[in-house]
Amino acid sequence: MPPKRKAEASETKTKKAKKAVSTEEEATSDSPPAKASSNGTDFTSEAKNKDGKSWNLKISSWNVNGIRAWLKNNGIGYIGQEKPDVFCVQETKCGKEKIPKECENLDGYHSYFNSADKEGYAGTALFSKAKPLNVKYGIGIEKHDDEGRAITAEYDKYYVVTSYVPNSGKGLVRLNYRTREWDKDLLNYLKDLDSKKPVIWCGDLNVAHKPIDLANPKSNYNKTSGYTQAEIDEFSKVLESGFVDSFRHLYPEEKGAYSFWTYMGNARGKNVGWRLDYFVISERLVPNLCDNVIRSKVMGSDHCPIVLMLAM
Repeated sequence: MPPKRKAEASETKTKKAKKAVSTEEEATSDSPPAKASSNGTDFTSEAKNKDGKSWNLKISSWNVNGIRAWLKNNGIGYIGQEKPDVFCVQETKCGKEKIPKECENLDGYHSYFNSADKEGYAGTALFSKAKPLNVKYGIGIEKHDDEGRAITAEYDKYYVVTSYVPNSGKGLVRLNYRTREWDKDLLNYLKDLDSKKPVIWCGDLNVAHKPIDLANPKSNYNKTSGYTQAEIDEFSKVLESGFVDSFRHLYPEEKGAYSFWTYMGNARGKNVGWRLDYFVISERLVPNLCDNVIRSKVMGSDHCPIVLMLAM
């Protein structure tokens, strides 16, 4: 079971909290990332599953909001501190030909990149200590796969799928595409994988599932991408299809636990944020679950890393 701990991100109450914006595209394009820093984060853990077995698999996921900027700000230093077995990255914003050599040749890891056809947009990456049995780029549907939004790594006992779910955008211009096409096709993809081996799905899923998952639910509901009923419903369908939100399974009532803060209005300092980043696991992996940690003190992007620990 996870060790007793206080929330890394404490709930902040403000008299007039400004509306928090949900997405990278809307809020952060003009703002440089803060220099990567762990701010005294303790990366050690003695977490165990319910049977008392210690974790032996650690997976980290981070929307880095541009891998080149993240690298310049010593983002790789986080990997050295966290030491994940698998490190999943979203929003690399980097074409295949421009992937930094330091990332392609990251010491101790096999590296995989799925870049969007459009330069400086979306993109995912996966770094793995153990070489996967197989790696797949995209979900096998052309209309989705030109944006580089998913990578699947197959291992002996499970799949790891990392994805950067499409943002519904300003004015919700991509809401129908996201909820009626992408979400439905991705769920079918995950269910197909799950019929073969358990699945660990992680990344920036661009949805706050419950009111507890964002600081200002009332002012954002059905107005801001990431918190519309259509997006909520599609994510609920995932959880009704044999998958579990691992963080809420462990911490159903933990408030102020966010993974994204707009750069505007000192939102991170005030902890006016959103939980947009998840580890969603197959139900049959719940007995293996030890902990899910939000590294809210780790700087370097408008998102922070999240970490899953399993006893496999």
